[in-house]
Amino acid sequence: MIPFFDLAGTTSEVTSEVSASWQQLMESGQFIGGEAVQTFEREWAEFCGTTYAVGVANGTDALHLTLRAMGIGPGDDVVIPTNTFVATVEAVVLAGANPRFADVDPDTLLMTEQTLKAATTPATRAVIVVHLFGQMADMSALSRTASDLGIDVIEDAAQAQGATWRSDRAGSLGRAGCFSFYPGKNLGAFGDAGAVVTSDPLVAERLFSLRDHGRVPGEHCVHGGIGTNSRLDAIQAVVLSAKLRRLEAWNQARRSLIAVYRQLLDPDLVRLLEEADDAMGVHHLAVVRVRERDQVRAELARRGVATGVHYPTPCHVMTPYAGYCSAPLPVAEAAATEILSLPMYPHLAAGQAELVCTEINAVALEVAPR
Repeated sequence: MIPFFDLAGTTSEVTSEVSASWQQLMESGQFIGGEAVQTFEREWAEFCGTTYAVGVANGTDALHLTLRAMGIGPGDDVVIPTNTFVATVEAVVLAGANPRFADVDPDTLLMTEQTLKAATTPATRAVIVVHLFGQMADMSALSRTASDLGIDVIEDAAQAQGATWRSDRAGSLGRAGCFSFYPGKNLGAFGDAGAVVTSDPLVAERLFSLRDHGRVPGEHCVHGGIGTNSRLDAIQAVVLSAKLRRLEAWNQARRSLIAVYRQLLDPDLVRLLEEADDAMGVHHLAVVRVRERDQVRAELARRGVATGVHYPTPCHVMTPYAGYCSAPLPVAEAAATEILSLPMYPHLAAGQAELVCTEINAVALEVAPR
């Protein structure tokens, strides 16, 4: 069996370092906030190329609190791509704003300047650009378009830790960048965790307060606004610091694996999503498009190759969010019936990736010939 994903390799690499750090935490008693969290925030901001990083409890909170920190709420529209994890639209609605869904490019399945313009309304205040599957959207065109429209850019980089656009890191090209450190991410904690990066001091100041019950800086019982409890705990921070030192190597391993897939997959049967020329992805997922997806997936499972589907239902047709969209989004709707995620993780052997290619090429030829 070739698993779709396996955390054992990355966990093994950091076990001794994390164990030593946890021992220090138990001796210090600083389980919430403190030096460990501040250290990771400093390291993460430096890695991303921003002035600030604000640790939060999870990626959904990162998006939700960023919208609130920017003053976006009731009466405001926020454009998002429809093919994303539900947390993106969920965060917009939780902030009290209205999501406006955009279609995507058929080759990358990422938002474009044209689809952004088509989804914009007079009430639009921001766009959340999702770097889906670990691939960077065209931030040059999207940032230029957003500037022309007078709206803020927020990056949902939950799947893109370390990805770059023209050498700039994911998260550093908008007013703020939002990350999830769910265990399966390229940089994953041992539980839920998240962060926002920004070089805007006002946004950072508001985020530090919002994540901690709206507290005024330096005060414990003085609350300047309505916040919430969304603090990154120290136990997860030391895990993230340990893994961050290995992230570049792990991302390079993913790039080597995607090169195997790109070389050996039959493009007439199994089409790997494209990557823009100015982007360097981190391949959180290896997504292909294949006809008769469900039959192909079932046969691969029978042959011992596990796969995933990210995501089978575009957000604009989900029951809770269907009311926010009145027109079809044909590219995303068509892709949702064909997308298939192949095994991808840093410790996947090249020989295993080659076997995946052999099996899916054979299955697609049998089940879904073109």
